Amino acid sequence: MSAALSLDDLSVPLRVLRLLTADFGHLPAPNVHVSPIYPNRLELSFHSGLPDFEAWREALDVTPDAVTYTVQRDGRTQMLRTVVDHAGTELELIGYGDLCAPVPVGAA
Repeated sequence: MSAALSLDDLSVPLRVLRLLTADFGHLPAPNVHVSPIYPNRLELSFHSGLPDFEAWREALDVTPDAVTYTVQRDGRTQMLRTVVDHAGTELELIGYGDLCAPVPVGAA
């Protein structure tokens, strides 16, 4: 078992969060996740539909072809995901949105 990380070990993603707050404070608030399991990753997730994800994607200048699309929950939830390097950390954006009509499992 490896030694537990300190809060200092998470300083890079926390610093990036501070920079994002300063630069993009006008954008929709995400759920924020920082973990000692992935100490160089900052996850921003959006559960209220895909427009919030898209606003952040555009602000960060992430191209649409860098985004993956999947369908979850028996075809009822769509998910967009991208991982980019931003200011020295792995920034993961995830957006969830309801599908108007369920997609049959295995069709996506």
